[in-house]
Amino acid sequence: MSDETIFALSTAPARAALAVIRLSGAACDTALAALGIKALPQPRQAALRSLHNPKDGALLDEALVVRFQAPHSFTGEAMAELHVHGGLAVIESVLEALSALPGLRAAEAGEFTRRAVLNGKMDLTAAEAIADLIDAEGGAQQKQALAQLRGGLRQRAESWRETLKTLLAHLEADLEFADEDLPGGIGQNALDALPDLHAELAAAMSDARGLRLRDGVRIAFVGAPNSGKSSILNMLAGREAAIVSARAGTTRDIIEVAMLLAGVPVTLIDTAGLRAAGDDIEREGVRRAIASAEEADIVVWVGAPDVPQPTALQDDVLAAHKGTADLRIANKSDLAPMADDGALRLSAKTGAGEAALLDALQKLVLQAAGSGESAPVTRARHVAILREVLGHVAAAQNAAALELAAEDLRLAQRALGRMTGAVEVEQLLDVVFADFCIGK
Repeated sequence: MSDETIFALSTAPARAALAVIRLSGAACDTALAALGIKALPQPRQAALRSLHNPKDGALLDEALVVRFQAPHSFTGEAMAELHVHGGLAVIESVLEALSALPGLRAAEAGEFTRRAVLNGKMDLTAAEAIADLIDAEGGAQQKQALAQLRGGLRQRAESWRETLKTLLAHLEADLEFADEDLPGGIGQNALDALPDLHAELAAAMSDARGLRLRDGVRIAFVGAPNSGKSSILNMLAGREAAIVSARAGTTRDIIEVAMLLAGVPVTLIDTAGLRAAGDDIEREGVRRAIASAEEADIVVWVGAPDVPQPTALQDDVLAAHKGTADLRIANKSDLAPMADDGALRLSAKTGAGEAALLDALQKLVLQAAGSGESAPVTRARHVAILREVLGHVAAAQNAAALELAAEDLRLAQRALGRMTGAVEVEQLLDVVFADFCIGK
């Protein structure tokens, strides 16, 4: 890969004040010279230069040019950046000129970061963090990506791997140097330490906050027809996202609205009213409401004083979640006084209780997704690796002989190395960079 020089537009392909075109590879200086730059800028010093078409010498743009020498660059290779004016015609003409130069080709998605990993400038968890940082919609996602970029997950993985290495060394010492003057039971002591390690790995694998934060939190509003679920959704969204009617059963399908709560992307889900449906369409709506509750991270039960509660269906929908609602709302508080049963009082009509509802939802969202600072596992890839590691550690605990336990720990250490790319990095690259954008 390093024998080829790549280039790409690294800013958004849209009309703007400025655009940045990046190059990486041994032919960077040759490419700059071909664009008519006779006096190359000193490394890491921006200089104004004229860019010319190599074919006919026509002026393409006046640009700021920055050079980086290997290995002191993002990719670890020689790099250059062209800060050109952000007009679409300018961008297209410069890219076309670069594509016509021998030895240069357009970069593939994520190829700059891919080269940085291959050249030891970062590990796989940091590369994933860059993609997450680009995609971050809220502050909590941004914090999580930055924590991972700064090594939060890598340090945890390396700590586990170091523990495995130490335990494996003790087992190997007991096996290979049994006749030497070693501490008694050193191998068995290593096995005795495995339950604590297993518990720590299991806790990390089951911590879904990072996954929820990266993908967004889903909040389902469920309850009887005419309890005001659609009105609450519209109130939170600040627009008429769902049809509101006094007629029961108006909502037949799932309505979703995306927004930010506490810096976390969330999806609000309005569901069909739960009742013994009278036709096939309404029955399908009830089925989808129950399915939404099952898939949601947070379920909000909405009741009202003028609406009978569907006890049987309520049990079904909450059983599909986790046996209970995360939050209960007593809507239409403007109609009649209600007993204090622990439900949050709200009037979607007058807005009374809206601030309390927002505060309650924000707390639930932060509980579900975290603040983003702890850098838990953030991708299904991480969970799959930890599941494999846990399997090997459990096998080592139950091994019939020290030799078998040592082999299981060796496999566990190797599997954990795939978290950061310490082993088998080439086989992991296609998976990690599948969702990267061009120019990064």
